[in-house]
Amino acid sequence: MTACERILTEADLAAALDRLTALDPKMGEVRAASVTPPLRTIAPDLSGLVWVVNSQMISTAAARAIHGRLEAALGRIDAEALAAASDDAIRAAGVSRPKLRTLRAIAGAVADGLDLPGLAALPEPEARARLLAISGVGPWTADVFLLFAHGRADAFPAGDIAVQEALKRVFGLETRPDARTAERMADGWRPLRGVAAQLLWAYYLTKRGGRDAAPAPNRPASPQETA
Repeated sequence: MTACERILTEADLAAALDRLTALDPKMGEVRAASVTPPLRTIAPDLSGLVWVVNSQMISTAAARAIHGRLEAALGRIDAEALAAASDDAIRAAGVSRPKLRTLRAIAGAVADGLDLPGLAALPEPEARARLLAISGVGPWTADVFLLFAHGRADAFPAGDIAVQEALKRVFGLETRPDARTAERMADGWRPLRGVAAQLLWAYYLTKRGGRDAAPAPNRPASPQETA
């Protein structure tokens, strides 16, 4: 297993979880106490990055509603449709003003030549740097996109509140770790930090009585993946 491994199927995720729990028995305890982490994917294009932006600080259900309204208003979510839409039309879908500015910046970057699907072919640090160069796109947005759009097994959204809260509970901390502390705590899980994040989201879901906090929708496995 290498740092560039991709989690693209339910089988990939199950095998990676097996390796993670062998790497750290503590994560085996977390796995035993959690619901099974589902495979989650988003489109590796502008629409996927827009989904991540819209899912910041809100529930998956709320993000799905906003994304659906935005798609209905625009007809499609791509750079051309975003550029043609008025601020009022985008705001009416439920997009906040700060997120609107980020969506405009993303659309502008794509119009200027940024190939979002093509980032999948780049090493993770380079792909992440190109995302972070977009105004309004921070580490959490970049890491979540790399994790769920590319299936990068080591992309770790250390700034995610649910991940931090799960770390607090799992390790009996008095306070929730900040992003820098969460990064340090996850270092021993390389090259499977993204897999660990998915397990921590599942643990959070279990302990919060079913409130899903993972910033990507659950995607059912295809018949080929489960065969």
